[in-house]
Amino acid sequence: MSAQGTMVDIRSVHKSFGSLAVLNGVDLRVRTGEVAVVLGPSGSGKSTLLRTINHLEKVDSGSVSVDGVLVGYRRDDKAAARRTSRKGGGRRAGKLYELREREILRQRTEIGFVFQNFHLFPHLTVLENITEAPVAVLRRPKKDADKAARALLARVGLADKADAYPKTLSGGQQQRVAIARALALEPKLLLFDEPTSALDPELVGEVLDVIKDLAHQGTTMIVVTHEIGFAREVADTVVFMDDGRIVEQGPPGEVLDRPRHERTKSFLSKVL
Repeated sequence: MSAQGTMVDIRSVHKSFGSLAVLNGVDLRVRTGEVAVVLGPSGSGKSTLLRTINHLEKVDSGSVSVDGVLVGYRRDDKAAARRTSRKGGGRRAGKLYELREREILRQRTEIGFVFQNFHLFPHLTVLENITEAPVAVLRRPKKDADKAARALLARVGLADKADAYPKTLSGGQQQRVAIARALALEPKLLLFDEPTSALDPELVGEVLDVIKDLAHQGTTMIVVTHEIGFAREVADTVVFMDDGRIVEQGPPGEVLDRPRHERTKSFLSKVL
């Protein structure tokens, strides 16, 4: 845990795709053990923000740190100190250099990501989907990885599906496998990008129940979702985004029941 108890520290992040500005100076802190739920209309920058946290999207400017460590980059503070010493000025921030792909992949093992469309390997069994990364990336013995994977499957209510293939599972079951796969690397942080949006309505509850259980166990999570009831029940902080900016954030009772910003009020009036 970082000294300040902050797990995620996003500072003045900007991101554009061509001439389209998607993130416009986003600042966000999420403390260790907290659940932050991000709401907002389509195109507001929610998913892009999530993808910058594990460097699936590079930021144009600003920085993202997880547990006190800069994500995707290293800062050359020694070079900055030498320049400052020569010029006799105050302290300057060092230049950022992107990490090698191998180093970025290592960072991603500590940041679990659950996508809306599952992204399971269709040619692997459920058990193999979960053990693939621990064995290949973390070099864990296969026997140990199998044992841990079976425990995770029991945790998400799928102990009997270890030898099944993804195509034989319902959407809700596939998403629960995806959550177990993310947990297999024992990440410090879990990111969920609209984890129920691809599911039939009757399957949403089974996935949300797993996420609620993780929240009750103190897992640090950032969840992009349209499930307002889930946000009200589970979130420590609700973040409302619009036009690439965080318009409003605070406890669920404040943001959902007593929103201050007109854009938040307008959005909630349409979804509640």
